[in-house]
Amino acid sequence: MKRLLSKTILSILLLNSSYSLVLAHHANEKYCFDCMHKYKIGDKKNDTYNFEINLQNNDLSKKVDEQLKDKRTGLVSYILFENNKILVDQNRKSKYRGGYYPSHSVGKSLVSLVTGYAVCDGYINSVFDNIDYPTVANTLYKDQKLLNLLNMQAGDEPIVGQRFYRKDNRINGKGTNVNSTPIKSILKRYFEGKTGYNPGNHYNYSAMTTNVIMNYVIYKTDDDWEKLLHKIFVEDAKVEKSVYFGKSLEKHKFSNRKKGEYGRYSFYAQRYDYLRIAKLIMDHWKNDTCVGKYLKTIYERRIAKLRKKYDKTNAYTFGKSYGGQFHFDFGGFKDRKIFVLDGAYGQSILIDMDNFKIVAINGIHMNYNWDKIALSALK
Repeated sequence: MKRLLSKTILSILLLNSSYSLVLAHHANEKYCFDCMHKYKIGDKKNDTYNFEINLQNNDLSKKVDEQLKDKRTGLVSYILFENNKILVDQNRKSKYRGGYYPSHSVGKSLVSLVTGYAVCDGYINSVFDNIDYPTVANTLYKDQKLLNLLNMQAGDEPIVGQRFYRKDNRINGKGTNVNSTPIKSILKRYFEGKTGYNPGNHYNYSAMTTNVIMNYVIYKTDDDWEKLLHKIFVEDAKVEKSVYFGKSLEKHKFSNRKKGEYGRYSFYAQRYDYLRIAKLIMDHWKNDTCVGKYLKTIYERRIAKLRKKYDKTNAYTFGKSYGGQFHFDFGGFKDRKIFVLDGAYGQSILIDMDNFKIVAINGIHMNYNWDKIALSALK
C-alpha cells in the first residue's frame, strides 16, 4: 500500500512538474515585437471603423469569463462578432505590452490576404501562374504554381516543414530559423541545387513556403509594396492603430532595412484591429469582390490534410483541409464555409462566411478549451 501511494505521489509530482515546464516554456517565449525590424502600416490614429456593441450575458460569456479568470488557460482576449455587432468582449492583462498581440501563424493567412490584393490589383496575374521570382532560381521553388505554395504543397518537406519535422520554421526541424534569417541567405545555404518532392501532391505545413510567397509579392509589387499594405489595412480594414508585419532582420543588424526581401509573416495588431481585418475578409467574401473571388478560389481548391489524427485542440489539428493559408472543414460543421486563421500559443480567428460570425481570440499559450469557446460559438 505504501509503495502504491509513493508511486501515486511521484506520478502527481511528475505530472505537475511537466505541466509547470509547459507553462514556463510558453510564459518565457520571447516577445519578438521588440527584437525585429518591421513594416509599419498606418499611424497611431487612423480613420477607423467603429463597432456597434451589444454585450450579452449568456452561457458563452460565462464560459469565456471562467477561462479568463483561470490564468492557467493562457486566454487573454476573446471577441464574438455577429451580424455587425460585438456580442462578447472580454480580456485580461497580459505580457503583450502596448496592447500589441502577436499573430504567430495567423499571419500566414494575412499574407494570403495580401496576395489576393496583389492579384486583384494586377501585380500578379493569377494563382494558377508559375512564380517568376529570380531569388528562387536553382531551388525547388523555381517556376512553381503560386497555388501550390498557398496550399502548402511545395514539395519542400525533405528540408523544412511539419510533414517530417515537428517544427514548421526550422531547417531539418532543428537548424536555422527561417523566420529570423533573410530569405536569400536561407535559399543559398539550404535550397540551392536541391530538389524536393513533386509539388502539388502532399500537404506540408512550412513557414518557409509562406515566406517565399510574401517575398514574391514584395518582388512583384516593388516600390508599391508598402502602398499596397496601407490600402489593405488602413484604407479598407480601417484599423485604429498602426499594425505591423515583421522583417526577417533582427534589431541588432543594420543592412538596407527599407529595400530588400525581408518579408516574414509575423504580424502584430491591437485586439479590435484583428477583428477589423477579419471583418474585411468576411465582407470581401459576402460582396463577391475581386478579393472575394480570390477567397472563393482558394476555398474551392483546398486540399485534404490527411492527418492520422484529428482533435479539437485547435484549428491546425482539427481542420480536415487546408487552402490558401487557411484551415477548413471541421467535424460537426458539414458544408459550412468557415475560414480559420490559426497560430501558436492560442491565437485563433474563426470566420463563418455562411452566418456572418467572427470569433477572435488571443492567448499566451494553448491551454484554453478551444472547442468550447471558439468552434462551439459558431453553432
